[in-house]
Amino acid sequence: MLHLKSAPHSLSLSFARSALMLVGASVAAIWAGCTSSQALTPQSCQGAPGAEYCACRSDGNCNTGFVCATDLQLCVHLAGTPPPPPTTGGSTGNNSGGSTGTGASTSTGGAHVTGNGGSSGSAGAGSVLSRGPTPAANGTNFPFPQNRQSSSCVYPTAYDNNDVMAAYTKWKSDLITSNGAGGFQRVQRTSSDPLGNGGATPLNSTVSEGIGYGMIIAVYMGDQALFDNLWKYEQLHLDSNGLMNWCIDATGNTTMANGQTVGQGAATDADEDMAWALVMADKQWGGQGSLSKSYSAYALQQIQNIWNHEVTDSKLAGPGDGWPGSAWDNINISYFAPSYYRVFKQVDSTHDWEAVNQTVYDTIFGPSDDFSKALSASNKNVTNGLVPAWCNSNGGGSGAGPFNYQYDACRTPFRIGIDWCLNGSMTTSNAAIDPARAKRYVALTSSFFSGVGAANLVDGYNMDGTMNASAHPVSQGQSAAFMGPAAVGAMSSAQYQSFLNDAYKLVKGNNLYIGGQYYDECWTVMSLLMMTGNFLDYTQLTPAK
Repeated sequence: MLHLKSAPHSLSLSFARSALMLVGASVAAIWAGCTSSQALTPQSCQGAPGAEYCACRSDGNCNTGFVCATDLQLCVHLAGTPPPPPTTGGSTGNNSGGSTGTGASTSTGGAHVTGNGGSSGSAGAGSVLSRGPTPAANGTNFPFPQNRQSSSCVYPTAYDNNDVMAAYTKWKSDLITSNGAGGFQRVQRTSSDPLGNGGATPLNSTVSEGIGYGMIIAVYMGDQALFDNLWKYEQLHLDSNGLMNWCIDATGNTTMANGQTVGQGAATDADEDMAWALVMADKQWGGQGSLSKSYSAYALQQIQNIWNHEVTDSKLAGPGDGWPGSAWDNINISYFAPSYYRVFKQVDSTHDWEAVNQTVYDTIFGPSDDFSKALSASNKNVTNGLVPAWCNSNGGGSGAGPFNYQYDACRTPFRIGIDWCLNGSMTTSNAAIDPARAKRYVALTSSFFSGVGAANLVDGYNMDGTMNASAHPVSQGQSAAFMGPAAVGAMSSAQYQSFLNDAYKLVKGNNLYIGGQYYDECWTVMSLLMMTGNFLDYTQLTPAK
């Protein structure tokens, strides 16, 4: 805990110190971005909030907008208070701007306030990047930005909350519509998105997956009105199991193709995302907003519906609630969400969500982590982590879809990676659900993708890591759905910092749309939320004061 002198806010911050220097009777704690000569002149080393001035003044005070952390003799920026402009010896940079740093804050919890990186701006010398956590206000417990960085993961050195806000604003303008939404709002597909088999996902249609993505984005951006409207739209299109039909056309009807209804039935990945978002909404806002009952009541209902209709044999998260044949023969690993199941267990303690969690990792590695299932010598993917889009329980092919790393499978490093980032500090006596298994998986994908390089990453791979025939050459464009999750997986270790930084720069450009604007733009925003410490498990956190 940092001790703040005359602080108008109570901040729970911790700072790593790269060096200590005795200056007379005072101690100056400096960051790697500060030189020894700058440390000799209090207040002379400036940078980003969370990695800024090297020392408090001799009188124990700081410049306007900062407060002295007396135990470390550091001046820290107060969330929500604009920092002053640089005075002497400000942070320097070339045309790409500001200072960089390496100090990582750590503690024993699941998510933390400050993190591994200094700042880098786009405005030249002296550029300063803001950092959260923003204190609770106006009925929102975790307003954007939070920037709660996990001690288990690393973050892009120069992440910028403005990148997230710009991507969110564009996403909302491009994809959110009230047309055909029954008086509410929905996320619509665009002309650049595939029409699906036989036209199952027509122009301007809405898939349940998109509602799940939208609810996640809305809750982390603090947009309660949008969140409520998306859920109300979802409630208009339920199947007989109380779960959303997977595709609705622009007029509000379940989609048809070749004269047959094809959009009926639920998709597990979408339903899980909605359930997670509802739990987070309960922690974000509490109560019920404009809904007919509370967020917590809807969360429990959604989680139990998933268990009753989409979990097979009390341990496998299957593809949906209406798939023909055995779910064990039609497994989509990118639907697995182990970090969610840990929270679902808290909400719905009557069901064995730990067994579902174990099946995630057993399906990927084999029960003994012996690479005998989806990752196997026969699949030629034991060193790269490239799981197939669809497989059976033994890791072989499935009639449900392709057996390569494509636009479903590419989400896997995100879904597995967040289990490590959000839960890496937890302890468990059950090795089968230890988050270390998540880290082991993303170490494989991160090693592969960092070897390829962000600039060379394409939108389709065979199991052996060669480019799939369906993939686009980089000259035609790249996909945020591939790039963003690959980067999130790389957050698991500083070993992949360079790839993470490069991938972040590409994702923040918000133009990696080769896979279709709806899908890639959603993954742009969600990946940026995670890479900036804003995709969080609120059940582990306390609102900032």
